Amino acid sequence: MTSPSPRATLSRAALGVRLLLGLALASSAAHASDWPTYQANLARSGISPDPLPPSLVPLWTWRSPHPPQPAWQGEAKWDGWNKVYDLKPRQIFDRAFHPVFAQGRVLFGSSADDQLHCLDARTGDPLWTFYTEGPIRFAPMVAGDRVYFGSDDGQVYCVNATDGQLVWSRRIGPEDRRIPGNGRIISAWPVRTSVLVQDERVYATAGMFPSETVHLVALDARTGDEVWHQTQRDLPAQGYLLASRSRLYVPAGRNNPVVCDLATGKRERVVEGAGGTYALLTGDSLVFGPGKTGQLGMVDENQSDQLASFQGHHLIVTGDRSYLQSDTEITAIDRARYLDLARQRKQLSSKQGPLVKKLRDLEKKKTAAADLVPIREQIADLGQQIDKTSAAMQDCRLWTVPCQWPDSMILAGDTLVVGGANETAAFAVAGGQRLWTLPVEGRAYGLATAEGRLWIATDLGVLHCLGNASLRAAR
Repeated sequence: MTSPSPRATLSRAALGVRLLLGLALASSAAHASDWPTYQANLARSGISPDPLPPSLVPLWTWRSPHPPQPAWQGEAKWDGWNKVYDLKPRQIFDRAFHPVFAQGRVLFGSSADDQLHCLDARTGDPLWTFYTEGPIRFAPMVAGDRVYFGSDDGQVYCVNATDGQLVWSRRIGPEDRRIPGNGRIISAWPVRTSVLVQDERVYATAGMFPSETVHLVALDARTGDEVWHQTQRDLPAQGYLLASRSRLYVPAGRNNPVVCDLATGKRERVVEGAGGTYALLTGDSLVFGPGKTGQLGMVDENQSDQLASFQGHHLIVTGDRSYLQSDTEITAIDRARYLDLARQRKQLSSKQGPLVKKLRDLEKKKTAAADLVPIREQIADLGQQIDKTSAAMQDCRLWTVPCQWPDSMILAGDTLVVGGANETAAFAVAGGQRLWTLPVEGRAYGLATAEGRLWIATDLGVLHCLGNASLRAAR
Protein backbone atom coordinates (compact mmCIF):
# COMPACT_ATOMS: atom_id res chain seq x y z
CA MET A 1 0.00 0.00 0.00
CA THR A 2 1.12 3.58 -0.61
CA SER A 3 1.15 6.52 1.77
CA PRO A 4 -0.75 9.11 -0.25
CA SER A 5 -0.69 12.85 0.19
CA PRO A 6 -4.41 13.39 -0.67
CA ARG A 7 -6.65 13.95 2.32
CA ALA A 8 -10.30 14.34 3.16
CA THR A 9 -11.79 17.70 4.12
CA LEU A 10 -14.91 17.95 6.31
CA SER A 11 -17.20 20.96 6.02
CA ARG A 12 -18.15 22.88 9.17
CA ALA A 13 -21.71 21.62 8.88
CA ALA A 14 -20.44 18.05 8.69
CA LEU A 15 -18.36 18.45 11.85
CA GLY A 16 -21.45 19.43 13.81
CA VAL A 17 -23.52 16.42 12.78
CA ARG A 18 -20.84 13.75 12.40
CA LEU A 19 -21.94 11.76 15.46
CA LEU A 20 -25.58 11.76 14.34
CA LEU A 21 -24.56 10.62 10.89
CA GLY A 22 -22.57 7.75 12.38
CA LEU A 23 -25.64 6.55 14.28
CA ALA A 24 -27.80 6.88 11.16
CA LEU A 25 -25.25 4.88 9.16
CA ALA A 26 -25.50 1.96 11.58
CA SER A 27 -29.26 1.79 11.15
CA SER A 28 -29.29 2.10 7.34
CA ALA A 29 -26.15 0.26 6.26
CA ALA A 30 -27.80 -1.91 3.63
CA HIS A 31 -30.88 -0.05 2.44
CA ALA A 32 -32.44 -1.87 -0.49
CA SER A 33 -33.39 1.41 -2.18
CA ASP A 34 -29.85 2.75 -2.48
CA TRP A 35 -28.29 3.59 -5.85
CA PRO A 36 -24.73 2.75 -4.73
CA THR A 37 -23.02 2.66 -8.11
CA TYR A 38 -23.43 3.91 -11.66
CA GLN A 39 -26.75 2.77 -13.16
CA ALA A 40 -27.78 1.24 -9.80
CA ASN A 41 -25.93 -2.10 -9.84
CA LEU A 42 -23.11 -4.16 -11.33
CA ALA A 43 -25.25 -5.10 -14.34
CA ARG A 44 -25.67 -1.35 -15.03
CA SER A 45 -29.42 -1.96 -15.43
CA GLY A 46 -30.50 1.60 -14.61
CA ILE A 47 -33.51 0.27 -12.69
CA SER A 48 -34.83 1.23 -9.25
CA PRO A 49 -37.88 -0.41 -7.63
CA ASP A 50 -38.76 2.87 -5.93
CA PRO A 51 -41.51 4.81 -7.72
CA LEU A 52 -41.28 8.54 -8.24
CA PRO A 53 -44.08 10.80 -6.97
CA PRO A 54 -46.48 11.98 -9.69
CA SER A 55 -45.32 15.56 -9.18
CA LEU A 56 -41.68 16.56 -8.68
CA VAL A 57 -40.35 19.87 -7.39
CA PRO A 58 -36.76 21.11 -6.98
CA LEU A 59 -35.36 20.23 -3.55
CA TRP A 60 -31.83 21.58 -3.95
CA THR A 61 -29.18 22.31 -6.59
CA TRP A 62 -25.40 21.94 -6.35
CA ARG A 63 -23.20 23.79 -8.85
CA SER A 64 -19.54 23.23 -9.56
CA PRO A 65 -17.40 26.32 -10.13
CA HIS A 66 -16.14 24.57 -13.26
CA PRO A 67 -17.93 22.19 -15.67
CA PRO A 68 -16.77 18.61 -16.30
CA GLN A 69 -13.58 18.26 -18.34
CA PRO A 70 -14.20 15.18 -20.52
CA ALA A 71 -11.21 13.16 -21.60
CA TRP A 72 -12.53 12.87 -25.15
CA GLN A 73 -14.44 15.65 -26.86
CA GLY A 74 -16.21 13.44 -29.40
CA GLU A 75 -15.88 11.59 -32.66
CA ALA A 76 -14.74 12.97 -35.97
CA LYS A 77 -17.66 14.06 -38.09
CA TRP A 78 -17.20 11.28 -40.59
CA ASP A 79 -15.16 8.18 -41.42
CA GLY A 80 -13.94 8.86 -44.93
CA TRP A 81 -12.23 5.50 -45.42
CA ASN A 82 -15.42 3.54 -44.70
CA LYS A 83 -17.79 6.28 -45.92
CA VAL A 84 -19.68 6.44 -42.60
CA TYR A 85 -21.19 9.83 -41.74
CA ASP A 86 -22.79 11.42 -38.65
CA LEU A 87 -20.61 9.39 -36.30
CA LYS A 88 -21.73 8.90 -32.71
CA PRO A 89 -19.35 9.59 -29.82
CA ARG A 90 -18.42 6.27 -28.22
CA GLN A 91 -16.64 7.50 -25.09
CA ILE A 92 -19.04 9.74 -23.17
CA PHE A 93 -18.59 8.30 -19.68
CA ASP A 94 -17.40 11.57 -18.10
CA ARG A 95 -19.58 14.31 -19.58
CA ALA A 96 -21.28 14.76 -16.20
CA PHE A 97 -20.44 14.13 -12.55
CA HIS A 98 -22.49 10.92 -12.27
CA PRO A 99 -24.01 10.67 -8.77
CA VAL A 100 -24.57 7.65 -6.54
CA PHE A 101 -26.74 7.48 -3.42
CA ALA A 102 -26.30 5.40 -0.28
CA GLN A 103 -27.06 5.78 3.42
CA GLY A 104 -28.43 9.30 3.12
CA ARG A 105 -25.49 10.59 1.09
CA VAL A 106 -24.96 11.61 -2.53
CA LEU A 107 -21.42 11.07 -3.83
CA PHE A 108 -19.72 11.88 -7.12
CA GLY A 109 -16.25 12.42 -8.53
CA SER A 110 -15.11 15.50 -10.41
CA SER A 111 -12.92 15.76 -13.49
CA ALA A 112 -12.72 19.53 -12.90
CA ASP A 113 -11.36 19.79 -9.33
CA ASP A 114 -10.03 16.20 -8.86
CA GLN A 115 -12.15 15.65 -5.76
CA LEU A 116 -14.67 13.09 -4.56
CA HIS A 117 -17.64 15.03 -3.18
CA CYS A 118 -20.10 13.85 -0.54
CA LEU A 119 -23.37 15.76 0.02
CA ASP A 120 -26.25 15.41 2.45
CA ALA A 121 -29.02 13.85 0.34
CA ARG A 122 -31.72 15.85 2.13
CA THR A 123 -30.23 19.29 1.85
CA GLY A 124 -27.40 19.17 -0.70
CA ASP A 125 -25.02 20.54 1.93
CA PRO A 126 -21.40 19.35 1.56
CA LEU A 127 -20.31 16.80 4.16
CA TRP A 128 -16.75 16.11 3.03
CA THR A 129 -14.44 16.02 0.04
CA PHE A 130 -11.40 13.90 -0.78
CA TYR A 131 -8.57 15.20 -2.98
CA THR A 132 -6.68 13.11 -5.51
CA GLU A 133 -3.87 14.05 -7.91
CA GLY A 134 -5.88 13.72 -11.11
CA PRO A 135 -9.38 13.87 -12.58
CA ILE A 136 -11.97 11.46 -11.20
CA ARG A 137 -13.91 10.46 -14.30
CA PHE A 138 -16.20 7.71 -13.01
CA ALA A 139 -18.84 7.47 -10.32
CA PRO A 140 -17.65 5.88 -7.08
CA MET A 141 -19.11 2.70 -5.61
CA VAL A 142 -20.37 2.47 -2.03
CA ALA A 143 -20.07 -0.91 -0.33
CA GLY A 144 -20.99 -1.06 3.35
CA ASP A 145 -19.37 1.87 5.14
CA ARG A 146 -16.67 2.39 2.51
CA VAL A 147 -16.42 4.20 -0.82
CA TYR A 148 -14.21 2.95 -3.68
CA PHE A 149 -13.07 4.93 -6.73
CA GLY A 150 -10.16 5.55 -9.09
CA SER A 151 -8.42 8.58 -10.54
CA ASP A 152 -6.32 9.58 -13.53
CA ASP A 153 -3.42 9.71 -11.04
CA GLY A 154 -3.30 5.90 -11.40
CA GLN A 155 -4.55 5.12 -7.89
CA VAL A 156 -7.54 3.19 -6.58
CA TYR A 157 -8.82 4.63 -3.31
CA CYS A 158 -10.90 3.32 -0.43
CA VAL A 159 -12.28 5.91 2.03
CA ASN A 160 -14.75 5.91 4.90
CA ALA A 161 -18.29 6.87 3.87
CA THR A 162 -18.87 8.78 7.11
CA ASP A 163 -16.00 11.27 6.92
CA GLY A 164 -13.95 10.59 3.75
CA GLN A 165 -10.86 9.52 5.67
CA LEU A 166 -8.47 7.32 3.70
CA VAL A 167 -8.55 3.59 4.49
CA TRP A 168 -6.11 2.49 1.78
CA SER A 169 -4.90 3.31 -1.71
CA ARG A 170 -3.19 1.22 -4.37
CA ARG A 171 -1.27 2.16 -7.51
CA ILE A 172 -2.30 -0.28 -10.27
CA GLY A 173 0.33 0.48 -12.91
CA PRO A 174 3.97 -0.64 -12.70
CA GLU A 175 5.39 2.74 -11.66
CA ASP A 176 4.44 6.30 -10.71
CA ARG A 177 5.23 7.96 -14.04
CA ARG A 178 3.30 11.05 -15.16
CA ILE A 179 2.62 12.22 -18.72
CA PRO A 180 0.57 14.93 -20.48
CA GLY A 181 -2.83 13.46 -21.34
CA ASN A 182 -6.17 15.00 -22.36
CA GLY A 183 -4.97 18.46 -21.35
CA ARG A 184 -3.78 17.36 -17.89
CA ILE A 185 -0.78 15.74 -16.24
CA ILE A 186 -1.89 12.19 -15.51
CA SER A 187 -0.43 8.79 -14.75
CA ALA A 188 0.93 6.83 -17.68
CA TRP A 189 -1.53 4.20 -16.40
CA PRO A 190 -4.66 6.18 -15.42
CA VAL A 191 -7.69 4.41 -13.96
CA ARG A 192 -10.01 4.79 -16.94
CA THR A 193 -12.67 2.30 -15.87
CA SER A 194 -14.93 2.37 -12.85
CA VAL A 195 -13.97 0.53 -9.70
CA LEU A 196 -16.28 -2.41 -9.02
CA VAL A 197 -16.83 -4.19 -5.68
CA GLN A 198 -18.32 -7.66 -5.25
CA ASP A 199 -17.88 -10.32 -2.55
CA GLU A 200 -15.14 -8.46 -0.68
CA ARG A 201 -13.09 -7.94 -3.82
CA VAL A 202 -12.36 -4.74 -5.69
CA TYR A 203 -11.89 -4.91 -9.47
CA ALA A 204 -10.15 -2.13 -11.36
CA THR A 205 -7.97 -1.40 -14.38
CA ALA A 206 -5.20 1.04 -15.20
CA GLY A 207 -3.79 2.05 -18.56
CA MET A 208 -5.32 3.08 -21.85
CA PHE A 209 -2.34 2.57 -24.17
CA PRO A 210 -1.91 -1.12 -25.06
CA SER A 211 1.68 -0.51 -26.17
CA GLU A 212 2.41 0.61 -22.58
CA THR A 213 0.40 -2.34 -21.15
CA VAL A 214 -3.05 -2.26 -19.59
CA HIS A 215 -3.52 -3.79 -16.14
CA LEU A 216 -6.58 -5.54 -14.73
CA VAL A 217 -6.54 -6.38 -11.02
CA ALA A 218 -8.58 -7.79 -8.18
CA LEU A 219 -7.85 -6.38 -4.71
CA ASP A 220 -8.93 -7.33 -1.22
CA ALA A 221 -11.67 -4.83 -0.38
CA ARG A 222 -10.58 -4.59 3.27
CA THR A 223 -6.85 -4.05 2.79
CA GLY A 224 -6.18 -3.23 -0.87
CA ASP A 225 -3.85 -6.22 -1.16
CA GLU A 226 -3.60 -7.72 -4.63
CA VAL A 227 -5.52 -10.97 -5.25
CA TRP A 228 -4.71 -11.38 -8.95
CA HIS A 229 -3.20 -9.27 -11.73
CA GLN A 230 -3.59 -9.65 -15.50
CA THR A 231 -1.91 -7.63 -18.25
CA GLN A 232 -3.19 -7.05 -21.78
CA ARG A 233 -1.25 -5.57 -24.67
CA ASP A 234 -3.82 -5.40 -27.45
CA LEU A 235 -6.81 -3.43 -26.11
CA PRO A 236 -7.33 -0.39 -23.85
CA ALA A 237 -9.68 -0.36 -20.86
CA GLN A 238 -12.16 2.53 -20.75
CA GLY A 239 -15.74 2.58 -19.46
CA TYR A 240 -17.80 1.20 -16.60
CA LEU A 241 -16.90 -2.35 -15.57
CA LEU A 242 -19.73 -4.89 -15.29
CA ALA A 243 -19.92 -8.17 -13.40
CA SER A 244 -22.08 -11.27 -13.17
CA ARG A 245 -21.46 -13.99 -10.59
CA SER A 246 -18.74 -15.58 -12.72
CA ARG A 247 -17.50 -13.03 -15.25
CA LEU A 248 -16.04 -9.56 -15.43
CA TYR A 249 -16.81 -7.43 -18.48
CA VAL A 250 -14.25 -4.78 -19.44
CA PRO A 251 -15.25 -2.07 -21.96
CA ALA A 252 -12.40 -1.15 -24.27
CA GLY A 253 -13.18 2.38 -25.38
CA ARG A 254 -14.00 2.47 -29.09
CA ASN A 255 -13.16 -1.24 -29.31
CA ASN A 256 -15.27 -4.24 -28.31
CA PRO A 257 -15.55 -5.38 -24.68
CA VAL A 258 -13.40 -8.11 -23.16
CA VAL A 259 -14.96 -10.94 -21.13
CA CYS A 260 -12.81 -12.27 -18.27
CA ASP A 261 -13.11 -14.96 -15.65
CA LEU A 262 -14.01 -13.27 -12.37
CA ALA A 263 -11.99 -15.68 -10.23
CA THR A 264 -8.69 -15.27 -12.09
CA GLY A 265 -9.03 -12.35 -14.50
CA LYS A 266 -8.03 -14.54 -17.42
CA ARG A 267 -9.51 -13.46 -20.72
CA GLU A 268 -12.23 -15.69 -22.15
CA ARG A 269 -13.04 -13.80 -25.33
CA VAL A 270 -13.53 -10.47 -27.10
CA VAL A 271 -17.11 -10.11 -28.34
CA GLU A 272 -18.19 -8.98 -31.79
CA GLY A 273 -19.77 -5.58 -32.29
CA ALA A 274 -19.20 -1.97 -33.20
CA GLY A 275 -17.50 -0.76 -30.03
CA GLY A 276 -18.31 1.85 -27.41
CA THR A 277 -18.33 2.33 -23.64
CA TYR A 278 -22.06 1.96 -23.01
CA ALA A 279 -22.93 -1.52 -21.75
CA LEU A 280 -25.36 -3.47 -19.57
CA LEU A 281 -25.90 -7.09 -18.59
CA THR A 282 -29.04 -9.17 -18.60
CA GLY A 283 -28.02 -12.42 -16.95
CA ASP A 284 -24.76 -13.21 -18.74
CA SER A 285 -25.91 -11.65 -22.02
CA LEU A 286 -24.09 -8.43 -22.83
CA VAL A 287 -25.60 -5.41 -24.59
CA PHE A 288 -23.15 -2.71 -25.69
CA GLY A 289 -22.55 0.10 -28.15
CA PRO A 290 -23.34 2.61 -29.56
CA GLY A 291 -20.84 1.91 -32.36
CA LYS A 292 -20.26 4.50 -35.05
CA THR A 293 -23.92 5.05 -35.95
CA GLY A 294 -25.90 4.51 -32.75
CA GLN A 295 -26.49 0.77 -32.67
CA LEU A 296 -26.54 -1.61 -29.70
CA GLY A 297 -25.45 -5.20 -30.16
CA MET A 298 -26.46 -8.13 -27.95
CA VAL A 299 -24.15 -11.09 -27.37
CA ASP A 300 -25.60 -14.20 -25.74
CA GLU A 301 -24.01 -16.02 -22.81
CA ASN A 302 -20.81 -17.93 -23.69
CA GLN A 303 -20.88 -16.53 -27.24
CA SER A 304 -18.72 -14.06 -29.13
CA ASP A 305 -20.88 -13.26 -32.15
CA GLN A 306 -23.93 -11.01 -31.99
CA LEU A 307 -27.39 -12.45 -31.45
CA ALA A 308 -29.28 -9.25 -32.28
CA SER A 309 -28.80 -5.53 -32.80
CA PHE A 310 -30.95 -2.50 -31.98
CA GLN A 311 -30.92 0.93 -33.58
CA GLY A 312 -30.48 3.09 -30.49
CA HIS A 313 -28.04 3.95 -27.73
CA HIS A 314 -29.67 3.18 -24.35
CA LEU A 315 -31.66 0.13 -23.26
CA ILE A 316 -33.64 -0.78 -20.15
CA VAL A 317 -34.28 -4.53 -19.79
CA THR A 318 -37.03 -5.93 -17.52
CA GLY A 319 -38.38 -9.46 -17.23
CA ASP A 320 -40.83 -9.24 -20.12
CA ARG A 321 -40.00 -5.98 -21.86
CA SER A 322 -37.12 -3.92 -23.15
CA TYR A 323 -37.22 -0.16 -23.63
CA LEU A 324 -34.99 1.21 -26.38
CA GLN A 325 -33.99 4.87 -26.62
CA SER A 326 -32.77 6.41 -29.87
CA ASP A 327 -32.18 9.99 -30.98
CA THR A 328 -35.85 10.51 -31.79
CA GLU A 329 -38.02 7.90 -30.02
CA ILE A 330 -38.53 5.33 -27.28
CA THR A 331 -39.75 1.86 -28.19
CA ALA A 332 -41.14 -0.86 -25.94
CA ILE A 333 -40.32 -4.38 -27.16
CA ASP A 334 -41.78 -7.78 -26.29
CA ARG A 335 -38.43 -9.03 -25.04
CA ALA A 336 -39.07 -12.78 -24.74
CA ARG A 337 -40.61 -13.14 -28.19
CA TYR A 338 -37.98 -10.94 -29.80
CA LEU A 339 -35.12 -13.02 -28.40
CA ASP A 340 -36.80 -16.30 -29.38
CA LEU A 341 -37.11 -15.05 -32.94
CA ALA A 342 -33.54 -13.73 -32.91
CA ARG A 343 -32.23 -17.14 -31.91
CA GLN A 344 -34.34 -18.79 -34.64
CA ARG A 345 -32.93 -16.38 -37.21
CA LYS A 346 -29.39 -17.07 -36.03
CA GLN A 347 -29.92 -20.83 -36.42
CA LEU A 348 -31.29 -20.34 -39.93
CA SER A 349 -28.36 -18.14 -40.87
CA SER A 350 -25.91 -20.71 -39.50
CA LYS A 351 -27.41 -23.26 -41.89
CA GLN A 352 -27.52 -20.93 -44.87
CA GLY A 353 -23.90 -19.75 -44.57
CA PRO A 354 -22.20 -23.12 -45.23
CA LEU A 355 -24.57 -23.79 -48.14
CA VAL A 356 -23.63 -20.49 -49.77
CA LYS A 357 -19.94 -21.33 -49.37
CA LYS A 358 -20.52 -24.82 -50.80
CA LEU A 359 -22.33 -23.35 -53.80
CA ARG A 360 -19.50 -20.92 -54.55
CA ASP A 361 -16.92 -23.68 -54.31
CA LEU A 362 -18.90 -25.87 -56.71
CA GLU A 363 -19.36 -22.97 -59.14
CA LYS A 364 -15.59 -22.43 -59.17
CA LYS A 365 -15.17 -26.09 -60.08
CA LYS A 366 -17.62 -25.58 -62.96
CA THR A 367 -20.06 -28.18 -61.60
CA ALA A 368 -22.99 -28.98 -63.85
CA ALA A 369 -25.85 -26.48 -63.43
CA ALA A 370 -28.37 -29.26 -62.76
CA ASP A 371 -26.35 -30.43 -59.75
CA LEU A 372 -26.47 -26.94 -58.26
CA VAL A 373 -30.26 -26.59 -58.36
CA PRO A 374 -31.01 -28.41 -55.04
CA ILE A 375 -28.45 -26.29 -53.18
CA ARG A 376 -29.84 -23.06 -54.63
CA GLU A 377 -33.35 -24.14 -53.62
CA GLN A 378 -32.21 -24.82 -50.04
CA ILE A 379 -30.51 -21.41 -49.88
CA ALA A 380 -33.62 -19.69 -51.22
CA ASP A 381 -35.89 -21.52 -48.78
CA LEU A 382 -33.70 -20.59 -45.84
CA GLY A 383 -33.62 -17.00 -47.09
CA GLN A 384 -37.41 -16.85 -47.10
CA GLN A 385 -37.53 -18.21 -43.56
CA ILE A 386 -34.96 -15.64 -42.44
CA ASP A 387 -36.99 -12.82 -44.04
CA LYS A 388 -40.17 -14.09 -42.38
CA THR A 389 -38.47 -14.27 -38.99
CA SER A 390 -37.01 -10.78 -39.40
CA ALA A 391 -40.46 -9.41 -40.21
CA ALA A 392 -41.89 -11.11 -37.13
CA MET A 393 -39.17 -9.45 -35.02
CA GLN A 394 -40.39 -6.07 -36.22
CA ASP A 395 -43.87 -6.96 -34.97
CA CYS A 396 -42.49 -7.31 -31.42
CA ARG A 397 -42.81 -3.56 -30.95
CA LEU A 398 -45.46 -2.88 -28.33
CA TRP A 399 -45.41 0.90 -28.64
CA THR A 400 -43.22 3.68 -29.99
CA VAL A 401 -43.38 7.35 -28.95
CA PRO A 402 -41.41 10.41 -30.05
CA CYS A 403 -38.63 11.43 -27.67
CA GLN A 404 -36.42 14.52 -27.97
CA TRP A 405 -34.36 13.68 -24.86
CA PRO A 406 -31.66 11.23 -26.09
CA ASP A 407 -28.84 11.61 -23.54
CA SER A 408 -29.79 9.26 -20.69
CA MET A 409 -32.50 6.87 -19.47
CA ILE A 410 -33.40 5.06 -16.23
CA LEU A 411 -36.46 3.24 -14.87
CA ALA A 412 -38.00 4.24 -11.52
CA GLY A 413 -40.87 1.94 -10.57
CA ASP A 414 -43.12 2.11 -13.63
CA THR A 415 -41.73 5.40 -14.96
CA LEU A 416 -39.06 5.86 -17.61
CA VAL A 417 -37.02 9.01 -17.00
CA VAL A 418 -34.99 10.45 -19.87
CA GLY A 419 -32.57 13.36 -20.13
CA GLY A 420 -31.73 15.76 -22.92
CA ALA A 421 -30.82 19.37 -23.62
CA ASN A 422 -32.05 21.60 -20.77
CA GLU A 423 -34.89 19.20 -19.88
CA THR A 424 -35.80 15.87 -18.44
CA ALA A 425 -39.01 13.99 -19.18
CA ALA A 426 -40.92 10.97 -17.92
CA PHE A 427 -42.96 8.31 -19.72
CA ALA A 428 -45.31 5.62 -18.41
CA VAL A 429 -44.08 2.13 -19.23
CA ALA A 430 -47.63 0.83 -19.76
CA GLY A 431 -48.32 2.74 -22.95
CA GLY A 432 -45.60 5.34 -23.40
CA GLN A 433 -47.68 8.34 -22.33
CA ARG A 434 -45.59 11.36 -21.46
CA LEU A 435 -46.10 12.22 -17.78
CA TRP A 436 -44.08 15.41 -17.31
CA THR A 437 -41.14 17.52 -18.45
CA LEU A 438 -38.91 19.56 -16.15
CA PRO A 439 -36.17 22.11 -16.91
CA VAL A 440 -32.51 21.54 -15.99
CA GLU A 441 -29.31 23.49 -16.56
CA GLY A 442 -27.41 21.85 -19.43
CA ARG A 443 -27.57 18.41 -21.03
CA ALA A 444 -28.79 15.75 -18.60
CA TYR A 445 -26.21 12.98 -19.05
CA GLY A 446 -26.45 11.56 -15.51
CA LEU A 447 -29.59 10.22 -13.79
CA ALA A 448 -30.05 8.43 -10.46
CA THR A 449 -33.08 7.75 -8.29
CA ALA A 450 -33.93 6.32 -4.89
CA GLU A 451 -36.47 6.85 -2.11
CA GLY A 452 -38.68 9.03 -4.28
CA ARG A 453 -35.87 11.43 -5.23
CA LEU A 454 -34.38 12.05 -8.66
CA TRP A 455 -30.83 13.35 -9.16
CA ILE A 456 -29.87 14.87 -12.51
CA ALA A 457 -26.26 15.66 -13.44
CA THR A 458 -25.50 17.85 -16.45
CA ASP A 459 -22.57 18.78 -18.63
CA LEU A 460 -22.42 22.20 -16.93
CA GLY A 461 -21.41 20.66 -13.61
CA VAL A 462 -24.87 21.10 -12.10
CA LEU A 463 -26.55 18.48 -9.89
CA HIS A 464 -30.31 18.86 -9.45
CA CYS A 465 -32.27 17.01 -6.76
CA LEU A 466 -36.02 16.68 -7.32
CA GLY A 467 -38.70 15.05 -5.20
CA ASN A 468 -42.04 15.40 -3.50
CA ALA A 469 -42.87 18.84 -2.14
CA SER A 470 -43.16 17.34 1.35
CA LEU A 471 -39.43 16.49 1.24
CA ARG A 472 -38.63 20.13 0.62
CA ALA A 473 -40.77 21.15 3.56
CA ALA A 474 -38.99 18.58 5.74
CA ARG A 475 -35.65 20.38 5.28
